[in-house]
Amino acid sequence: MTATVPWAPATVRPPTDRARRDAAVRTGATTAMWLGLALVSYWWAAGGGVRDLGGWTSGLNSTGRLTGLLASFLLLVQVLLMSRIPLLERAYGQDRLTRRHRLVGFTSFNLMLAHIVLITWGYAAGELSATPATLWDLVVDYPAMLLAAAGTVCLVLVVVSSVKAARRRLRYESWHLLHLYAYLGVGLALPHQLWTGQEFVSSPGRTAFWWGLWIAAVVGVLVYRLGLPVWRSLRHDVRVSSVVPEGDGVVSVYMSGRDLHRLPTDAGQFFGWRFLDGPGWTRANPWSLSAAPDGRSLRITAKGSGDGSARLRGLRRGTRVLIEGPYGRLSARARTAPKVALIGAGVGIAPLRALAEQLPYAPGDAAVLYRYRGVPLFAREFEVLARERGLAVHLLPGHRRGPDSWLGAGLPPVDDVTVLRSWLPDIAQRDVFVCGPEKWTADVVRTALAAGVPAERIHTESFGW
Repeated sequence: MTATVPWAPATVRPPTDRARRDAAVRTGATTAMWLGLALVSYWWAAGGGVRDLGGWTSGLNSTGRLTGLLASFLLLVQVLLMSRIPLLERAYGQDRLTRRHRLVGFTSFNLMLAHIVLITWGYAAGELSATPATLWDLVVDYPAMLLAAAGTVCLVLVVVSSVKAARRRLRYESWHLLHLYAYLGVGLALPHQLWTGQEFVSSPGRTAFWWGLWIAAVVGVLVYRLGLPVWRSLRHDVRVSSVVPEGDGVVSVYMSGRDLHRLPTDAGQFFGWRFLDGPGWTRANPWSLSAAPDGRSLRITAKGSGDGSARLRGLRRGTRVLIEGPYGRLSARARTAPKVALIGAGVGIAPLRALAEQLPYAPGDAAVLYRYRGVPLFAREFEVLARERGLAVHLLPGHRRGPDSWLGAGLPPVDDVTVLRSWLPDIAQRDVFVCGPEKWTADVVRTALAAGVPAERIHTESFGW
């Protein structure tokens, strides 16, 4: 594929209106979360929560109620963060949204464990030895507590599988399947509080708040995680056109569909792809577009490492594809400066290749730095972009030259910042788009910051999940 976007000088002036809107959404979402935490804490205090801290048993119960309230609120916030709501996806981008999801998720889980321990200990009259028996009585005799216990087990599975040490041992497909239990866990764990919790049912306003938040979470999942992907898949009827080997186990899949010009996607974004070619189609795999969308076709490029990507080479022409997306902020939406640097490693060059095709820029204003081993991807396509668009291409072959360096071996023995500035003396005035393995991406970000690039001009997407 060659560049299809004619040369045009960049007209981006920082900050753009889109950047302002996205910043406003991020500020609003953060403010809403903190206000929600403050509100449920106020309700706890107004209900005698602070007064009850004066006694041992009452203090245990009171602290248990507070941790339960905070855990419940954050669990529902976590569901909203996982719901792929377009407004949040566009404002945050997938990497930033994932980091917040993990932070909120682990915080809510720890608060939930504290709630279980403190409430049980309080119901046991502060006697630690009586706590196990009291826990059993609570689970068996209290309304909806069996459901809550089952939901807690589901959430424990999700949290354990999300710890980095566990994630490294799991295939993405297995992790993704386990992660879906978070929805089941939340759905089972919270009803007992909605039905019987003092802080949930003591006033119409509180009841409306909690049920409203619950309904928003459910609607978010049903509409954006289920409804919208199904509707787009049926509307666009995406099917495989061809599969082209790229070398070193990498393949490109070309797809066509109906009214693709109406699919709201940009170069650099990714979809969750389900190929209806047999067992395993229920698990979506996230792959970025490796060519700018032209309204007629889509292309992804992936390396055969997991079960999903290994299946790509065997896809047949006409295989139907279910799509979920587009997602991600590694696109023109994040751009704030006329000049850009696109830095990628391995198949992480795929979304940057699409960006290099779609973004407007004057000759010399866009540069690609591509670290690879073996055969470089899209070598001919980058040559065409260099010739027709004035794209500067820097190839960095070989293994990393050190554990803390993102550069390839064979370069002069100077630090990464000096090397980066030698290639791009004006790096501090550029938007920097980075895609690659998680640790490698972090090293690039560290170098870019040290070279004077403002944090808000660094846009990343990593392979870490």
